[in-house]
Amino acid sequence: MSSSRLPDKVMAPVLGVPMIGRQVERLRRAKRIDELVVATSSDPSDDPLADYCDRQGLAVFRGSLNDVLGRFAGAMAHHVEAKVVIRLTADCPLTDGSVIDAVVERHLSSGADYTSNTVVRTYPHGLDVEVASASALLEASREATEAYDREHVMPFIYHRPERFHLEGVERTPSLSHLRWTVDVPEDLEFVRDVYARLYPSDPTFDTAAIAALAWNSSRATA
Repeated sequence: MSSSRLPDKVMAPVLGVPMIGRQVERLRRAKRIDELVVATSSDPSDDPLADYCDRQGLAVFRGSLNDVLGRFAGAMAHHVEAKVVIRLTADCPLTDGSVIDAVVERHLSSGADYTSNTVVRTYPHGLDVEVASASALLEASREATEAYDREHVMPFIYHRPERFHLEGVERTPSLSHLRWTVDVPEDLEFVRDVYARLYPSDPTFDTAAIAALAWNSSRATA
């Protein structure tokens, strides 16, 4: 909720539902997610988010505002059966369950420590999926000391390919020039426009449908 560029963005309404609610609706279509946990901060600014998630029946863990890696480790301590952790940021309400499933399946079949569709970016910004073994993530939490590693969760792992087995998932043709994440007001307006155009006739609209709109509206990254 404390985003500097777009405060309270995760609770911004999209077709009458908080953006985080729209994202969760799409995440629940992923077949390879066993449990969703919202790992937010204990800062009072995140009280409305935690309260909303509680009302939606979502598991919530609250930890450090700035040490997000530590927050993930704390969430894992409350979900000790997890062997694999999927990191999805809450400002991506156009996420695609089939993409998540593809990354998880590559991770499991390859025996990797870390798998993502951003190792070589071919997916739009906003469809990012990071998957890590619980053991690798806990190692990172124990050993990482740099502020960047603590804030961004996974860099300690993917910056050490000599230590961790990394895998990437790519698509053809590349859509890496498209921007679907929500960082600034213009991003939020794009997401609202996508939902207004696609959701009423097809609540399960997919990446191809969004891409068709994105081409026409020039939603490319700088």
